[in-house]
Amino acid sequence: QGNMAFTGKFEFEADENYDDFVKKIGLSSDKVELGRNCKIVTEVLQNGNDFTWIQHFPGGRTTTNTFTIGKEADLETMGGRKFKATVKMEDGKIVADFPNYHHTAEISGGKLVEVSSQISRLVYKKQTKPPE
Repeated sequence: QGNMAFTGKFEFEADENYDDFVKKIGLSSDKVELGRNCKIVTEVLQNGNDFTWIQHFPGGRTTTNTFTIGKEADLETMGGRKFKATVKMEDGKIVADFPNYHHTAEISGGKLVEVSSQISRLVYKKQTKPPE
């Protein structure tokens, strides 16, 4: 990816499994409804490894995340929750772990494609006796 590969304004076009995802990450039903029915515009400003990621929602509300690849940053989720994360670049994709989902973003065919997948947590206890 070039130095400015992500720079641009991108208008929401389509989603897959939106309702299931936002319910699994705990967004309230009013936020689910708002997100489903609005045309979000995502504006990305890239200067080398420095990014400003702005989501413009109808009605004038915006969410802005500013980060540098490889450095910890203060970020905000779709639901308004603030957290710290280190955003990485892997194979031309921006990659970040949000509090309860894994997020990637890439430019594909001139479009911004974001994929969020829920992170599952597996816990194993140590066996006290050998398996039979």
